[in-house]
Amino acid sequence: MSGKTSKLYAIVHAKCAHCRRGDIFTGSMYGWNIQHTKEVCGHCGQRVEIEPGYFYAAMYVSYAMNVLEMLMTTFLAYLLVGPLEDNTFWHYLLIIFGGCLILYPVNYKYSRVILLHVLSPNIKYKAWYDQ
Repeated sequence: MSGKTSKLYAIVHAKCAHCRRGDIFTGSMYGWNIQHTKEVCGHCGQRVEIEPGYFYAAMYVSYAMNVLEMLMTTFLAYLLVGPLEDNTFWHYLLIIFGGCLILYPVNYKYSRVILLHVLSPNIKYKAWYDQ
């Protein structure tokens, strides 16, 4: 990749907020090789967890993402099984919580990425890493 790395590319591909080159996670989102957050970026050496307990704030981002996902899966349940009534209650519940369970790894990953890229004023992008 040549030229300036875009912030959107770095967020979607979970790259370091400092250099936008190094990976933030090891492992895969789904599968046997579970994803873990690296301690430091392998490309620029930036600490990913800036201070102890830094990623507790990612819970708030994850909560907002989860609410949005629940609203979307509720709409999906409405399209699939019709209006919420006594006989469709369990269908709604299974679809909503099934969606939350399936999207848990996405929430884990992108809540931390959004926290690093968007909500961390102390980490600034350094364009010289793109050269």
